Amino acid sequence: MQEPQKTEAARESGKPRVRVRTLAGAAAGLAIVAGAVGVSAAAGASASTAAPVKVPPAPQAVQDVRTLNTDAAMRIATAVQKEAAKQKQRVAVAIVDRSGDVRLVVKGDGAGPQTVESAKRKAFTAVSFGQPTSKLAGNATGDKPTVRDIPGTLFLAGGVPVASGGSPIAGIGVGGAPQGAIDESIAQAGLRAVQGQLG
Repeated sequence: MQEPQKTEAARESGKPRVRVRTLAGAAAGLAIVAGAVGVSAAAGASASTAAPVKVPPAPQAVQDVRTLNTDAAMRIATAVQKEAAKQKQRVAVAIVDRSGDVRLVVKGDGAGPQTVESAKRKAFTAVSFGQPTSKLAGNATGDKPTVRDIPGTLFLAGGVPVASGGSPIAGIGVGGAPQGAIDESIAQAGLRAVQGQLG
C-alpha cells in the first residue's frame, strides 16, 4: 500500500512538476512579450496620430531653359527674307537666344554693311527687355544715363522678342530698311512663321 503512495508522490515531485513549472514559465514569458507588444502598439498608435513632419524639398541646382531650335530659326529667317523681297527691301536678319548669343544671321542680297550689326543689336535688345524695340525707344532719351548706355543694345524699331510660356526665349532683329517700322513689320513676319509652335 505504501508503494503506490510513493509512486504518486514521486509523480507529483517528478516530471509532472517540472512540466508545470515549464508551462508556468512559458505563460509568464508570453505575458511579458504580450505586454511589450501592447506597449509597442500603443507607442505606434500615438506616433501615428502625431502630425507628420514636413521636410522642405532641397533646392534644385539645375534649371531647364527653353530654346528656339535650329529649324525654327531657319524658318524665321526664310520668312523674313520672303517678306523683305515682297516689300522690296534688302535686309539682314539676326536671331539670338535668351542669353543674347547669336543663333543665326542671314544677310540678304544687296543688304548694306551696317545691316548685320544693326540686326544683331536689335535682336539682343528685344530679348533682353522682352518687348519690341519700337516700344523701348522712349526709355532711351535724355541727357542722363539710360538703357541706351547698356552695351550691345539698339533702340531703333526692328527687333521683336520670341516668347514661350510667357517669357522671352529669343530675339529677332531686322536691319536695312529705310525706316525702323518697315524693319519691324518684316521681323513680325518671321515671328508669325513659328507663332503657333512656341508653347
